[in-house]
Amino acid sequence: MRKLFVLAALLLAAAITLPQNAVSAPVNGPKVPGPKYTYKLKSVFPVAGRQGVACDGKFIYVSGSKALYKYDMDGKLVKQNNNPFEGYPIASNHIGDIDVFNGEIYVSAENFMDGVGKDIQIAVHDAETLKLKRSFAFEPKSGQEEVSGITVDPVKKTVWMCSWVGEESGRYLYEYDINGKYLRKIHLQPVPQWVQGVYWVNGDLFVTADDGTADDNEPDHVYRVEVSSATNAPVVLEKTLDEAIKQGEIEGLCQDPVTGDLMVLMNRGTRIVLGMGKGFYPGYDKEISEVYRYSMEPRGPHKPAPRR
Repeated sequence: MRKLFVLAALLLAAAITLPQNAVSAPVNGPKVPGPKYTYKLKSVFPVAGRQGVACDGKFIYVSGSKALYKYDMDGKLVKQNNNPFEGYPIASNHIGDIDVFNGEIYVSAENFMDGVGKDIQIAVHDAETLKLKRSFAFEPKSGQEEVSGITVDPVKKTVWMCSWVGEESGRYLYEYDINGKYLRKIHLQPVPQWVQGVYWVNGDLFVTADDGTADDNEPDHVYRVEVSSATNAPVVLEKTLDEAIKQGEIEGLCQDPVTGDLMVLMNRGTRIVLGMGKGFYPGYDKEISEVYRYSMEPRGPHKPAPRR
């Protein structure tokens, strides 16, 4: 009887402590093991910028390394800012992927040269004028060494950043509150190679990875990250970008909140070495940047949820 009592007490203690340990326990696997959506290419249109894309349903915003552009929904350029770094408290020379939320463009900015980034900051621009409104410095204690993309979680009102640099920095996604306070980082498992952009989709984070070798005409990929309160998150292959006119370099991504379409920015023609353009491939004398628009249809019970 005493043994049974002790066994029951141990089982009760385990049941009480299990939820506390579950928060930081290793992630065993994704809830949805394969892609959540099926994709069909609808259109491809050229843009001036090569880094990121965002959409609020009325306009499409595109970032170049040193410029911001605003297009109408038909792909006509209506505004541009060729000096986006004006007013930045920390000098920058590079913009990565962007996002738009509540009439503001969230910009991932830094100083970048030959694969090395520094002076990371979150810059917030007015979506109407494309001019700077405010900025936040990143938290060095996070371990982030470079920023390639940014997105806003419209439900939690938080900001996520990703890092292109490999090794330690590129293993994580970094979360801040909407006012720039650092909250945490999550460990990607497995880690995609050369993450270029990040975007919130119905509770998940989609990331683009420049993991195909353009010299061998290998496609790049979009991955889905199942984010929770855990310190790590399972990563699932969501889409192979094999429809590219010519394989090159994948960059940022977003979703059209009206149609639910996925939009991915891709570059072709330029040979990229350590994140920098080093000449052109045969048949090209300039780089071509294009936005690929895909319909997104849910697999099974999942429903596409344009976020705003």
